[in-house]
Amino acid sequence: MHSFTEENYLKAIYHLSEGNTMAVSTNQIAEMTSTKAASVTDMLKKLAEKKLINYIKYQGVTLTSTGINAAVNIIRKHRLWEVFLVEKLGFKWDEVHDIAEELEHINSETLINRLDDFLGNPVADPHGDPIPDRSGLINHKKLVKISDMQTGESGTVSGVSEHSSVFLKLLEKLGLTLGTKIIISELIEFDGSIMLTIDQKTERTISREVAKNILVIL
Repeated sequence: MHSFTEENYLKAIYHLSEGNTMAVSTNQIAEMTSTKAASVTDMLKKLAEKKLINYIKYQGVTLTSTGINAAVNIIRKHRLWEVFLVEKLGFKWDEVHDIAEELEHINSETLINRLDDFLGNPVADPHGDPIPDRSGLINHKKLVKISDMQTGESGTVSGVSEHSSVFLKLLEKLGLTLGTKIIISELIEFDGSIMLTIDQKTERTISREVAKNILVIL
């Protein structure tokens, strides 16, 4: 059993270390958790005492195998609850993150496994993020940012790296939700914006900031 705060720190460290071989810094954790660096240091000491992280002052933080397992379990619960909220309770994809943040701290493994089965063992949440299975395995899809694509390339929107409500509402307005097929029509040199053809019929121009947060399968 870990406290809500401990679980949030483990999840933050996990996300910060994804695709990164370097140790996570105290300042990175403070920024992600909106917490003062001194408070972060105190929590890191507690997590280290519980063998959940490897922590050496001024050298950064890595998760131990126990810490990784705990973080992945939290992420699994969060993403399963998001699926439940969208598919069974009719919430929109921009409404579920904060609710799932609360539900992810329920510690009944039996409940979560039954929820998983009830939902048909989904492999991705409403934002396209992969859901770890009950053994902790994650099936990562090879996704590409729209901002990294070239003129003439096509793909299917399959995920987002920004989960804020305002961003997801913008994607709804633009018609760039999961499953949407896009083609890069033009890369605009002046400001880095990108012209898209959506589902072979609609033309849209999006900023580079938007484009770098939309993930597609080519």
